[in-house]
Amino acid sequence: MTKDGGTKTGDGSPGPPSSVSGPPSSISDHNMYKFQQLKVYKLALEYVNAMYELSGRLPESERFNLRSQLERAATSIVLNIAEGSTGQSDAEQNRFLGMALRSYLETIACLDIVERRGYLSSDVLVEVRELGHRLFVKLQALRCSLGGRRKPQSSVPGPRSLNPDPSSSVSGLSTPVSRPRSLDLGPRSSVSHQEVES
Repeated sequence: MTKDGGTKTGDGSPGPPSSVSGPPSSISDHNMYKFQQLKVYKLALEYVNAMYELSGRLPESERFNLRSQLERAATSIVLNIAEGSTGQSDAEQNRFLGMALRSYLETIACLDIVERRGYLSSDVLVEVRELGHRLFVKLQALRCSLGGRRKPQSSVPGPRSLNPDPSSSVSGLSTPVSRPRSLDLGPRSSVSHQEVES
């Protein structure tokens, strides 16, 4: 051992101080907070790691745009799970889980842009999308267990078709939303509402 508390390496040169042991491989059980024990939290951490690995493969031109947005949205999922679970009522925890879900959906939009821009192929993204779907299901299940949301009709998240009844309300909104009857695609063409749905 050296004077500063470090150790000597095999060749006799000083090593790092003994108090520095590198990043922990896992958090010990006696130091864990409630949220760190949640399966959804652990899965969200895996998802964040996957997002950071994926964002590192994006071009430098996207460093302050898509790359940053993807990392922040994925990180927000974990942070909202943590913040909502500690010392909060069920209603408050449900609100934070809702924000985590919104952040998750933001990462999906980012992945769609990544794929559409041709930065990464759908084959490369399939594994992270599957991991994300498992996270989505767990977030929804936890929210349902808190009584904040009805169970989803389908276990597969995806785009919803437009509701043909213009007087019906969109999920989560109390005010009815009117739907356009047709989309103007230029001087010669227009698409009817029914064609858009299919």
